[in-house]
Amino acid sequence: MATISEQELRLFVESVKNYFTVTTRQEPQVTSAYLGTESMQGHEFNGVVSFSGQYNGHVIVSMPARMLRELLLLQHETDMRDDNLLDAVGEVANTLGGNARKQLGAGLEISVPVTFQGQMGSEAGVRSRVRKRSFLISLRWNHHSALVCVDLERTH
Repeated sequence: MATISEQELRLFVESVKNYFTVTTRQEPQVTSAYLGTESMQGHEFNGVVSFSGQYNGHVIVSMPARMLRELLLLQHETDMRDDNLLDAVGEVANTLGGNARKQLGAGLEISVPVTFQGQMGSEAGVRSRVRKRSFLISLRWNHHSALVCVDLERTH
């Protein structure tokens, strides 16, 4: 399997920026994009989409509760229970997956989002499964930090 290119990784950076700009009318600041370690520290709400076909792996979106609550309020949502926050982070992950399919080709198969509470580096969390070290994109939006983990490899 081959590693994804810088251009393919940039697709996810632009997709994250676009999601926030369209949804909130405020572009997030991408604070860094780097090769992570095995001990990734994420946030308490996580959405995962898995890829197969031309690419194998997954993308994880990790966000704090306060950030998700603000996103929901901007969408005129008043239900702030944890299950609705999980739905919100799953929707962000699903949107990134859909954008990836548009750019990387229709042969890319994407799972429905899986969501969970708990930090990614914890025992219950998700660790890198495809690459020894995943690509991490950290961002700030409205004084909140979030993380996107891109753990993909090209199969062809």
